[in-house]
Amino acid sequence: MKKIRAAVVGYGNIGKFTVEALEAAPDFEIAGIVRRKGAENKPAELAQYDVVKDIKELKDVDVAILAAPTRSCPEFAKAIIPQGINTVDSFDIHTSILDYRSEMMPICKQAGKVSVIAAGWDPGSDSIVRTLMQSLAPKGLSYTNFGPGMSMGHSVCVRSKEGVKNALSMTIPLGEGIHRRMVYVELEDGAKLEDVTAAIKADPYFANDETHVFAVPSVDEVKDMGHGVNLVRKGVSGKTQNQRLEFNMSINNPALTAQVLVNVARASMRLQPGCYTMVEIPVIDMLPGEREELIPHLV
Repeated sequence: MKKIRAAVVGYGNIGKFTVEALEAAPDFEIAGIVRRKGAENKPAELAQYDVVKDIKELKDVDVAILAAPTRSCPEFAKAIIPQGINTVDSFDIHTSILDYRSEMMPICKQAGKVSVIAAGWDPGSDSIVRTLMQSLAPKGLSYTNFGPGMSMGHSVCVRSKEGVKNALSMTIPLGEGIHRRMVYVELEDGAKLEDVTAAIKADPYFANDETHVFAVPSVDEVKDMGHGVNLVRKGVSGKTQNQRLEFNMSINNPALTAQVLVNVARASMRLQPGCYTMVEIPVIDMLPGEREELIPHLV
């Protein structure tokens, strides 16, 4: 069986866990890692892999896993798809997903390649669960309650603010889909907490949630990569009221995101050219192996 050759673009938390997930996958091989620094200060755990500054330096790449900050994913995807390489990413700004999909669709079709966007655990695998719940109780209300735990997207967002050396954003569930953001920042010398706080609260990542910002001597001393979700739907099946569905998950945030990215990278090889979100992909195609082998064990 020819293995899928995947390149990992970015080597932060998600990138590191993506390499581990690829190493554990029976149907993948790592084509290389793309870093801003290239092979400079190459980590010891990447000794066996090509580490480059540009994906063009790698050979025979089937799919690029974009383990990059959310706001840079569209730029990478738009540059890589025309090179004849599929892309997958964990873009997580919910309100921008449809626009991103619309922008990528003609690029993918022209290149004859596939881009799977917003493929983390939320948006991503949770989106699949929400879709299933709504199909089981078509009328009703769904609530997504995150945490308590570290939000990677929000933490990366805070680190981009002027005056911030390091940051951790914790999501605290208040119930019925309402959340509080607890943000812990290490400040650069001379930075003022009130200025940093104003910049954080003005960002779309935080603008719609109750947000509290605290200065700490060391983010590493309070950092925890754990996270979780509680999905609840209360609704109607047919004409029968009071159907209640619930899904719970407690996870290591970047490790699960990386696993989802590898899953959809596999699925991307089975899709027709275009741009997809996870709710549009057959779940069975995210597993290694042939459908005829999997169905007897899953159905």
